[in-house]
Amino acid sequence: MSKLTDVPKRILIGRALRSDRLGETLLPKRIALPVFASDPLSSVAYAPGEVLLVLSIAGVSAYHFSPWIAVAVVVLMFTVVASYRQNVHAYPSGGGDYEVATTNLGPKAGLTVASALLVDYVLTVAVSIASGIENLGSAIPFVVEHKVLCATVVIVLLTLMNLRGVKESGKLFAIPTYVFVGGVFVMILWGAFRGLVLGDTMRAPTADFHIRAEHQGLAGFALVFLLLRAFSSGCAALTGVEAISNGVPAFRKPKSKNAATTLAAMGLLAVTMFCGIIALAAVTKVRMAENPATDLLHNGHPIGSGYVQNPVISQVAEAVFGKGSFLFVLLAAATALVLFLAANTAYNGFPLLGSILAQDRYLPRQLHTRGDRLAFSNGIVLLAGAAALLTVIYGADSTRLIQLYIVGVFVSFTLSQTGMVRHWNRHLAVEKDQAKRRHMMRSRAINTFGAFLTGLVLVVVLVTKFTHGAWVALLGMCIFFATMTAIRKHYDRVAEEIAAPEEPDDDLVRPSRVHSVVLISKIHRPTLRALAYAKLMRSDGLEALTVNVDPAETKALREEWERRGIDVPLKVLDSPYREVTRPVIEYVKGLRKESPRDAVSVIIPEYVVGHWYEHLLHNQSALRLKGRLLFTPGVMVTSVPYQLASSEAAKMRARRRQEWSAPGAVRRGPAAVRPKEPVEPSGSSEPAEPSGSAGSSGSAESSGLPGSAGTSGSSAKD
Repeated sequence: MSKLTDVPKRILIGRALRSDRLGETLLPKRIALPVFASDPLSSVAYAPGEVLLVLSIAGVSAYHFSPWIAVAVVVLMFTVVASYRQNVHAYPSGGGDYEVATTNLGPKAGLTVASALLVDYVLTVAVSIASGIENLGSAIPFVVEHKVLCATVVIVLLTLMNLRGVKESGKLFAIPTYVFVGGVFVMILWGAFRGLVLGDTMRAPTADFHIRAEHQGLAGFALVFLLLRAFSSGCAALTGVEAISNGVPAFRKPKSKNAATTLAAMGLLAVTMFCGIIALAAVTKVRMAENPATDLLHNGHPIGSGYVQNPVISQVAEAVFGKGSFLFVLLAAATALVLFLAANTAYNGFPLLGSILAQDRYLPRQLHTRGDRLAFSNGIVLLAGAAALLTVIYGADSTRLIQLYIVGVFVSFTLSQTGMVRHWNRHLAVEKDQAKRRHMMRSRAINTFGAFLTGLVLVVVLVTKFTHGAWVALLGMCIFFATMTAIRKHYDRVAEEIAAPEEPDDDLVRPSRVHSVVLISKIHRPTLRALAYAKLMRSDGLEALTVNVDPAETKALREEWERRGIDVPLKVLDSPYREVTRPVIEYVKGLRKESPRDAVSVIIPEYVVGHWYEHLLHNQSALRLKGRLLFTPGVMVTSVPYQLASSEAAKMRARRRQEWSAPGAVRRGPAAVRPKEPVEPSGSSEPAEPSGSAGSSGSAESSGLPGSAGTSGSSAKD
């Protein structure tokens, strides 16, 4: 079975990497940009459209506000980028917003930030892939007809690529990301050249449409509310900015400097593309509507349900390059692909944050360890499962999903920048060097403005989007917060319970006596081996125990026992209702009640079999007994394995698996010169269990136990 799973695993995710090769997975800036910034870069494919969709509620006349909204988004983007450049220098360990908030505002604030980011990462995957499916579906009808299926397939493919490791997935994502960025800049420059130099009139395919306004003549508070809602939708362009501060450890040295440079490049590229598309959409007279079938009018009539509303970027590209041209097709393909790959920001942020939270005991410890490819595999799989579930629930509809978006990221923005202000206040209180103080005061001013502005946007987002679906994101944050708090309390409670005491207690005091009980049903080799082992233990008391389910068989057992002259007392428990487990449990509890200072050692003979189906035929009584005895204080359960002939076949299979390696699993030189490799630590946070302990089954093939050979204190036959 191991060979069957190892071959596809190695083919899909590659050969395993040694722990000392972690440094080889660090990223240069040219790869880190598409890895960590693909989300904000690709958001220009849908953020301008979201702005126009909201403005369309008031009709075409409201479109002239779009440049001012773009300016507000640009100011916010540069403020956030400048603020996070302070973060990566001050906290380069990779904790990002979570570490900043926890250190400066306390654990509850840190956990709030972590909850917000985890929700936002899941939404990043769902929104990006749903948007990419819709872009691709405008050209391929099959994709539109099976949106959920196609989105799930894309999630699986992205998961496999990320399981191969950050560096390899970054190389895969770099080409389409740079093609997309280059295509958008070519479109902006060529559109500007045609309009300003050549004087061409460029018209989008929807330029002749009219929009039926849902609310005409908006003014006063209603207009302000509409503009704020459009601004909050445009803020989708900022999602993913925080991922770089979380991913500083993945950069090559100097890590902080490279991360800050990447942040600046990302911000400059994103705002330029966003503003360029907004400007070209206004020049080419792009028309968008939330309900295009009824609100878009052509020659005075609704366009109808058969109309497919293409994204703003597609309409602008058609106006600038011409429908069906090479550059139009190239940009359309790159746009769809980069929207899929935008989810990669979350695939790098979520597992890393999950690892940090697991180290702090807020999430299960399994999320802290790296997989075969030195990626946080468990976190990647968890993110994929959550995003796939969300995609199925919302039918891969980006319009519905985007209403849940950006709430979490602005919660983290605001708390992080507030934490940075307190960080600089603390350092300014002790710093005497005037040059350093001036630098700190400048950084504090940037973070203060960032905290104020992002807090203001957070209020706007909550007010304008709460009833449109933002409440779901808040609910998700509350669920994450409560779950992580409960996990931490559990770990703390267990740690306190199992901590080694300074003073002697019951766990350190040697039991006054040990009473051993061997469970049997008949006399055969496993029984004799268990009895021999029990005698070797030199217990203070030793007896054999069986349950009288069939009087004839019990009588035969007594006679055989006496005939062989076995010098161990045989005790028979009556069971009028033919139960096996309950009489044994009650008898053992009775021994404990009579002598609470004594330890009771229950010894169970056990068959070790070589095939999975043999487990169904053996050891079932012992499985139930072990499960009950493990909950009885002061009782030690020991399995004495007896290897059947079929177990030899299993041993040979295990030996062949140990000697066999899947293609690509390792690289070997000539046998004569191959150096010996040092034993690598497992990387687990918990110690490994010994493989041959007395309580173990004695064989990996019997790990489906505990249980005896059906002989464990019962008269059931094997």
